[in-house]
Amino acid sequence: QVQLVESGGGSVQAGGSLRLSCAASGYTDSSDCMGWFRQAPGKSREGVALIFPGGGSTLYTDSVKGRFTCSQDNAQNTMYLQMNVLKPEDTAMYYCAVKKGSCSRLILALPGLYDYWGQGNQVTVSS
Repeated sequence: QVQLVESGGGSVQAGGSLRLSCAASGYTDSSDCMGWFRQAPGKSREGVALIFPGGGSTLYTDSVKGRFTCSQDNAQNTMYLQMNVLKPEDTAMYYCAVKKGSCSRLILALPGLYDYWGQGNQVTVSS
């Protein structure tokens, strides 16, 4: 099994930045796909960012393009989400997730396909 531990959430003023970390332990392999999702109260879980195996390619939902950056430290088996120019509409619970076995652009929109989830970190952006 894979265990995911998130850190880095908090409260920030609009225009500020936060960096989320997701540390993976347990069994992982190079084919694993890792992503970030968020969920605001009363809303569905939304795909935010996807990083492909090897960390060389990323995909973002339109609302965060140019502001968020997803990266991976393979040596530490850790994924990061750098969030800049935060907006109040970014307020949500943020989750990292791992999908075993395959990765494609489509799965950013399909949280039900992911196998393991972090505990979630609240990000609150005030105006």
